[in-house]
Amino acid sequence: MTNSIPRHVAVTGATGFIGSRVVLRLLQAGHTVTALVRRPDRAHHLRALGVQLVQADVTRPEGLADAMRGADWLVHLANHYSLHERDEQVYRAVNVEGNRNVMQAALEAGVGKVVHVSSGVSYGRSPDQPLTETSRVGPHPNAYWRTKHEGDEVVWAYQRHGLPVVVLYPGGVLGAGDPNATGAWIRRLVRRRQPVRAFDARGFTYVHVDDVAQAVVRAAALNRTVGERYLIGREFLSNREFVALVAELSGVPAPRVVLPDRLAHLSGESFTLLERLTGLPPAMDVSRSSTRHLAAGFRFGSDRAERDLGLSYTPVRQAIQEFLQSLPNARA
Repeated sequence: MTNSIPRHVAVTGATGFIGSRVVLRLLQAGHTVTALVRRPDRAHHLRALGVQLVQADVTRPEGLADAMRGADWLVHLANHYSLHERDEQVYRAVNVEGNRNVMQAALEAGVGKVVHVSSGVSYGRSPDQPLTETSRVGPHPNAYWRTKHEGDEVVWAYQRHGLPVVVLYPGGVLGAGDPNATGAWIRRLVRRRQPVRAFDARGFTYVHVDDVAQAVVRAAALNRTVGERYLIGREFLSNREFVALVAELSGVPAPRVVLPDRLAHLSGESFTLLERLTGLPPAMDVSRSSTRHLAAGFRFGSDRAERDLGLSYTPVRQAIQEFLQSLPNARA
């Protein structure tokens, strides 16, 4: 059953790639939105849409419960997503302790329902392939993957203690204006700043950002989703197929040189060591963490989300095309 009554919705991460789309869908559905943002002076575009802005930081528990008080739903999107950080403590501060602060605040504020948006990386390198929602968790290749899982465990602990939670696990999110790692990868490819490729046989399940936003709003509105987890996405592309698709749509040839796996990992280790010695960021975002990410990958289907949330998915080709068209001096 869908709850179509207009709701008051608190949103963390509202200025982000997914969050900005979620806010628009909530407003279009007639809901009232309060955005918890660290810098209200940088969120004027949300205020212009009629969103109430409240200054709050998920890494600081003070004021979070007050900011959520009166909210029927909380959509928790704030997280730290990157494939390399010189100081990896930032992942734990946001993705684990930030989750703890937000869930505790939601409990104290009496929020009626929480939609927590995680990631497929939370499952690690699961022995169960392709993944399903009940798959076993495998080793995590880097700090980002590991802290996403640890943060989810915090959320599920609160769910077991009475907080009404549903958790979404999107695949690799794509779409116009992507500021994150996948978008940076595409930009390097079309600007010929990615002279080699690696881990061709690995890959990821991808999903359009608008489909994730739709899943968030539907998961919030459906009464039966409390306590459920949903993988969001269906279309898998190997890294080779992904690069080939970017090349086809952009008209820029794909890199011809393919690094052997061992050499790719060695490059990541070398660039990470060089950063420690010089302070310079790794070239082409190649680091120990990013190569382990690309080498791991994940694959899953979406039967449960399609059945329960009524989702259908935008083709990955369209998502990449929209991203390319959003680039300055786009060639696509």
